[in-house]
Amino acid sequence: MKLREKLDQLKKPFAKGSKWERFAPAVNAFDTFLFVPNHTTHKGAHIRDAVDLKRTMVTVIIALVPALLYGIYNTGYQYFIQTGEAFTFIDAFLHGAMKILPMIAVSYGVGLAIEFAFAVYRGHEVNEGYLVTGLLIPMIMPVDIPLWMVGLSVAFAVLIAKEAFGGTGMNILNPALTARAFAFFAYPTYMSGNKVWVSEATNVDGVSGETILGSLASGAEVNYSMFEMFSGAIPGSIAETSTLWVLVGAAILIFTGVGSWRIMLGSVLGAAGMGFLFNLWGANALMDFSWMNHLIVGGFAFGVVFMATDPVSAAQTQKGKWIYGILVGVLCILIRVFNPAYPEGVMLAILLMNVFAPTIDYYIIEGNINKRKKRSLKTANIQTA
Repeated sequence: MKLREKLDQLKKPFAKGSKWERFAPAVNAFDTFLFVPNHTTHKGAHIRDAVDLKRTMVTVIIALVPALLYGIYNTGYQYFIQTGEAFTFIDAFLHGAMKILPMIAVSYGVGLAIEFAFAVYRGHEVNEGYLVTGLLIPMIMPVDIPLWMVGLSVAFAVLIAKEAFGGTGMNILNPALTARAFAFFAYPTYMSGNKVWVSEATNVDGVSGETILGSLASGAEVNYSMFEMFSGAIPGSIAETSTLWVLVGAAILIFTGVGSWRIMLGSVLGAAGMGFLFNLWGANALMDFSWMNHLIVGGFAFGVVFMATDPVSAAQTQKGKWIYGILVGVLCILIRVFNPAYPEGVMLAILLMNVFAPTIDYYIIEGNINKRKKRSLKTANIQTA
C-alpha cells in the first residue's frame, strides 16, 4: 500500500537510535490515526479483542454526529428566528457551521498541541482520548463564546483535569465538563443570560434567547411546547438542545456496548423520581415544571449519555453504575430547583459524582469480598460439622 510505504519512510528519521527519536510519539500519532497499531503485548495477562481505544473513540464520535449536525442547524435557526429574516434549511445550516466549525478547530488545535507536547516530553505515545473530548467541549458551549475563551478552557481541562493526573485513563474528572466549569466560573457573563445562546443576538433588539431553565429560574414563563423541547428547536448550548438526536446517539453507544445503559437508565430514574416529588411540593416554578420536561430540557440528556457514562471517570462496578447514575439524576434536579444561579444542574452533578465514583466502587467491592468471606466461612463450618 503506497500510503503505508510513504509513512514508513517518513518515520525512519524518528526511529529508535535516530537523531529525532524523542519526537517519535508525535509522528506515531499520525500513523495510529490512519492505521491500526501493529504492535502487540508480549508479557503479562491481556485480553484478545478486536476493540481498541481508537475504535471506541470513533464509535463515540459517530454517536455525537447526529446531535452535532442538529446543533449546527439549530444555531442558524435560532439566529434567523431572532432577526426575522426569511431563511431556508441550507441558510440556517451554513450560518451554524460558520459559528461552530471554528470552535471545533480551536478545541482540537489547542488540545492536541498540548497532548503532543506532553507525549514528547514524557516519551509516551499520544492517546486517542482527546478525539472525543475535543469535539465534546465546543458542543456544550454557548454559541457566542469568544474563541480565545474556548482555547483557554481547553488548555485548563487538558492540563489540570487530564495531564496532571497522568493522561488518558488516569483522570478523575471528565475533561469536557471541567472545561465548561472553568468557563462558567471564570467568565459567567459569557456562559449565562439571554444573549449568549443565540448567534449574534447582541445585534437584535428584544432578544428572547434565554434557555428554558434560565427563564424558570428568573420567574419568567416558558412558551415552548413539549415537542419543541424534545426536538431541540430552543436556545441552549450548541448540541445539547435536542433530546431526540441525543437518544439516537445513546442507541449507538448502547448497541455497540461503549456506553453504559445502567448509568443512563439510573440517571433517568433518579431525575424522574426527584422531579415527581418536587411536582408534589410545587413551591416555585422549577418545582412546578413537569418531571418529564426536566428530562428533555437543558443538558440533562446529553450529559447523561455522553459524559456521565465516561468509562474513566464513572463508576466501574455493575451495582456501582446504578448507584452512580441514580445519584447523578437526583443531584441534577436538586441543584436545578434549589440553586437558581445554576439552573442547569447536570454539569455540577456529574462532576461531583466523578469525585465519589471511586468511593462507590470501593464499598461495592468490599461488600462483595465480605459476602464471599462469610459464604466461605459458612461452607467451612458445615463441612467441619
